[in-house]
Amino acid sequence: MMMMRFSNSSSHKIYKKTIDLLVVVNNSTTKPIILPKKNTRSFTTATTTTATACISSSSSFAQLQLCSSQCGINRRRYFSSYEYPNRTEAPIITRSVATKLDKENNQNTHNVDPQTPTATTATKKYLPSSTKKASFAQTNEDPFDDSNSLSWNQRQQILSRQQADIPTVLPPSFAIHPHPPSHIPPNLPRAAMTTPETLITRLDNGIRVASQETYGQVSTFGLISNCGSRLETESNTGVNYLMELLAYCGTSSLDSRDFQTTLNQLGGVCFAGSSRDQFVYCMDVLRPNVSQAMKLLKDAVLEPRLTEEAVQEMKRVIEFQWMDIVPELLLGEGLQIAGYGPLSDGVPQQLGKSHFCPLEKLPQLNAQVVQEFRKENLLNPHNLVIAAAGMQHEDIVNLAQEHFGHLQGPCADSGAGQMIVPSKYTGGSHRQILPTQDGFTRVALAFPTGGWHSDDLVPSCVLQTLLGGGSSFSAGGPGKGMYSRLYRQVLNRYYWAESCEAFTSFHNETGLMGISGSTMGQKAGDMTRVIAENILRLAIDEVDDEELDRARNMLKNNVLTQLESRLVLFEDIGRQILTYGKREGTKEMCDKIDSVDKKVLRELVRKSVQGRKPTLVTVGDDVGYVPALEEVERWFASL
Repeated sequence: MMMMRFSNSSSHKIYKKTIDLLVVVNNSTTKPIILPKKNTRSFTTATTTTATACISSSSSFAQLQLCSSQCGINRRRYFSSYEYPNRTEAPIITRSVATKLDKENNQNTHNVDPQTPTATTATKKYLPSSTKKASFAQTNEDPFDDSNSLSWNQRQQILSRQQADIPTVLPPSFAIHPHPPSHIPPNLPRAAMTTPETLITRLDNGIRVASQETYGQVSTFGLISNCGSRLETESNTGVNYLMELLAYCGTSSLDSRDFQTTLNQLGGVCFAGSSRDQFVYCMDVLRPNVSQAMKLLKDAVLEPRLTEEAVQEMKRVIEFQWMDIVPELLLGEGLQIAGYGPLSDGVPQQLGKSHFCPLEKLPQLNAQVVQEFRKENLLNPHNLVIAAAGMQHEDIVNLAQEHFGHLQGPCADSGAGQMIVPSKYTGGSHRQILPTQDGFTRVALAFPTGGWHSDDLVPSCVLQTLLGGGSSFSAGGPGKGMYSRLYRQVLNRYYWAESCEAFTSFHNETGLMGISGSTMGQKAGDMTRVIAENILRLAIDEVDDEELDRARNMLKNNVLTQLESRLVLFEDIGRQILTYGKREGTKEMCDKIDSVDKKVLRELVRKSVQGRKPTLVTVGDDVGYVPALEEVERWFASL
């Protein structure tokens, strides 16, 4: 199964009004009158250019008197307060003709002081096209033939003179030759190509090397380690996320700027990512330069330039990120903190720790703390996978052996490294007051499900796709999920629902699945009830055959489409090898998806909900309207 991670997104409502005809309401008969097209064009231009005008929101409709000198008639137009909710005064509509604008602009141009070149330049720069055309006509200049006065022969003569004056021959270094340069490997003939398979080799020191060919000219490779924020202790909280920011801070021989310059010259880019379970280094580079890029990766991983100055700089970056953090990230953090709360001993569980470095923990982080955590948890060969997409397997094996074959794991009696302790679901509530730009309150309701090794993994993914959801605004089109259940039964039904989306979050031993939504603060309680209602409906009634087929097909389509990306393929290979020790084929994955039926989905939800305390998380300006956890728990007690 393709490795999926928690994802959520939201966007604002966008209303776009296109005025094709002007409708004027007659006060006596309330019969709409359609104006002629020529008047409509003038009014449309005026209204769109003077949108600063507004209507009072205290009344349902506001009147606007249009004088006869502007639109040719004496009628009233009514504007909806829903269209302009924040306006307090009527719009001012003006009408002008192009000739008048030309005269005014030409007069302003002639009045500019010739000793002020900046003013002259600015005036010419912002002249309307009609004014420029008039200026060219007065000076007998028409370089673009706007008047269409040139014949076809005259145009060809001008073009010939331009070709003679302007060189169009590329220099030898940029010349296009009939044959590719020698340093670019030739494309393989079709007979030499075989169906790509994921190949795995274990080095002598325990590092696993996995790759899959794509027959392209660009390769993606990197290193994935079982080093996550769940291994942090109270004394180094936040160090894993700090390591992500410091991933390419430089090497023993190159500073960060020289490192990036060298990689750019190789035609490559680099990425790094951290989570609660794993850490990823990744490079995407032109295939002929893979060996040089692998040396850069080795230096970044084994010989990083972890100076105190670099650490302090990244700590300031974290401070800036917290100043502008999006509410959805805090919602995901709250789900982990509340869902895997402390047990009876009061000690926080590993999955219940914050992944993003809290501000109060920043002072205890320094270069020595980062180096110790890396040494203890990141570079254990038995927890490392070197993966590649778009490379021959023997090439990546040879490069891995050359640069990482000497790594040795920590001694068994050294006690180095934090052990992974399985976390248990507890459920709970987490509320965080956060001023947001949109003023919406986010609510999430979740229940436990199986982890990466559970039989419930694939049914949970099918259920998430079936519920779907998203933002209240979407451009539509295939694959947008407009026919998913949450779109049809929540976003299209309740005007106050800004977003509503199903989510899943998986770890080795456990996982979460649920629904999140956003709305105005006063409707947060209604949003919580709607989310709970949709979860209860899944536990009571079986889903329809039509929406189940749609969900299975969409899940297969999404996974297979994403795997066409080289970067996604690399990450999927590495994470699956690190998690399962093997990679599941696409046919086996699709067969598992097709085997999910509606009875399996209902039993999955009932097993997750019955006798379990829910996880309720709220983030926003006003969280007081969200029901208490005990009330939400009573809603599910009848199952």
